[in-house]
Amino acid sequence: MEDKVLRKLFLGFIQIHILHHAKEAPIYGTWMLDELREHGYSISSGTLYPILHTMETDGLLTKKEKNVEGKIRKYYSTTEKGNAVLQEARHKAYELFKEIKDS
Repeated sequence: MEDKVLRKLFLGFIQIHILHHAKEAPIYGTWMLDELREHGYSISSGTLYPILHTMETDGLLTKKEKNVEGKIRKYYSTTEKGNAVLQEARHKAYELFKEIKDS
């Protein structure tokens, strides 16, 4: 039960993390998996790729395909909507952090 609750909570954090990096520079799946693991998130590609696809469908990310060493790699960048969502998420996260840090 706790694992399911934490998983739902961390899903939002993961999406914010994706938006943050996709705004800085185009990202691709395996790089994002490594980045998330550096921050303690243990997710599989089978979890990450549906998140990326959903974020693209929701208009938060845009995808470009590039041929890298004979393989097609999908790079994701934020859209204007994605940037606006990230800005609002940063604001909300900051407000939440201020409230809970001294508790």
